[in-house]
Amino acid sequence: MIKGISKRDCLILLFSCLFFSALPAQNTPNARQARRIFGEAYEQIYGPHGAEFNYAVNVIGIYKTSGTMWIKGEKHKFIERQCSVWDDGREFYRVNRKKRTVELYNAGSSKKDKLFSKFSFNPDDYDYHISDSCSGYLITLDARPGTRGIKHIKATIDKHTLVPKLLKIKVSFFWAKVTIYGFHKGNIDDHIFHFPRSEFYGYRYIDKRSED
Repeated sequence: MIKGISKRDCLILLFSCLFFSALPAQNTPNARQARRIFGEAYEQIYGPHGAEFNYAVNVIGIYKTSGTMWIKGEKHKFIERQCSVWDDGREFYRVNRKKRTVELYNAGSSKKDKLFSKFSFNPDDYDYHISDSCSGYLITLDARPGTRGIKHIKATIDKHTLVPKLLKIKVSFFWAKVTIYGFHKGNIDDHIFHFPRSEFYGYRYIDKRSED
């Protein structure tokens, strides 16, 4: 694994690149089209009715993982073989099945994801471009000089549904690939994000809510 980056934090970083609600104004017709389509793709995942999808992550061939994610507004949940997260908007639970631990944070805590605090994503720091491909729309985000963290994003978006299919993200010197499939929009009940404490009887609970 890349030095200083845990497997869990890598996954959070890969998806955090989509957590914004506005794109910067651009002057060219191509950039404006990229802004519109990327914004519509964003709504597919982060709209008010929520979404469910499967994902597969590959970081330069040395780290691979896959799982299922549910998102609705500020709430999210993902399930993997070893690590899973429930965030109901008030409390954030992270389960490590190998260590048999459950970490508990306030949902708004900046300490729950160490890597996220180090690599912020500001959409104003990027130039946007859209092109056509046999797989769908290809939207490219290129960091402007001096931008830290994420340097490039290549998003492949389905032409008919406007659902993101593939993300390629460059952070520092390495590329990561996230494949999205089995996408379902809407019908996401809030109970999905409630932590099922009874399923983790015998786990060691680490309450970090007082550290904020």
